[in-house]
Amino acid sequence: MTIDVSALWDFNKPELSEDRFRSALSNASADDALLLQTQIARTYGIRRNFHQAQQILSDIEPQIQDSSVETKVRYYLELGRTYSSATHPPESQTAEVKELARSAYMRAYELAKNGKLDSLAIDALHMMTFVDIAPEEQVEWNRQATTLMQSSSQPDTKKWEGSLHNNTGYALHLLGRHEDALLEFKLALAAHERDGNPQTIRIAHWMIAWTLRALGQFNQAIEIQLRLESECDEAGEPDPYVFEELELLYKALNNNEKAEFYAARRKATT
Repeated sequence: MTIDVSALWDFNKPELSEDRFRSALSNASADDALLLQTQIARTYGIRRNFHQAQQILSDIEPQIQDSSVETKVRYYLELGRTYSSATHPPESQTAEVKELARSAYMRAYELAKNGKLDSLAIDALHMMTFVDIAPEEQVEWNRQATTLMQSSSQPDTKKWEGSLHNNTGYALHLLGRHEDALLEFKLALAAHERDGNPQTIRIAHWMIAWTLRALGQFNQAIEIQLRLESECDEAGEPDPYVFEELELLYKALNNNEKAEFYAARRKATT
């Protein structure tokens, strides 16, 4: 690979990312061109145009057998994402569709694992949580991905640390295992703090406060959410989820005046 596709991605702007990938095609080798096409397909998946994503992948499928391991892995990853992903509506997730996704993700995982492409193997494992959506199944897939990340010596696997701990914590929270969830969210916070992204750091603090509320530690949760309120306001990004939590927390403390205040803030931002 001579192209770093991660440098071309802006996941918040799939149209811009597509333009970058198409521009890179002009000077790409044959194998790089196939890989770039898989990423173009992904931009359509993010935009929920799954038919177009599948068409792009179908067009290059005859050439995939003779491509590099990384291109094969990315092909199967993106094929899986056209069937099951964060952007798919629940009603689309039939048993047949899930099996197509499972087959693609597991093919991507095996190829990546055998090819020592650990970050892509982790990606495939973490995508399985959109196929097996029961919280206990999601915990297991995330644990497998975390174990691979921790055992890998490849630096690019560490970018997964924050999201894997967050996702594990979320599934544990849904299972009512709030103490275990809190531990995972604290590990996610530590990882995000090392990365230094203010937005993901704020999200990690929110997840901790959310879990503290579930544990009945209302005052500690309020302290965190009030700090997040201030930080978001200063950034010009008032967060309705922060207001919702403060509303619920003050209701739990029978402080109706403050609960109504944050209910009004929430409604004003949604």
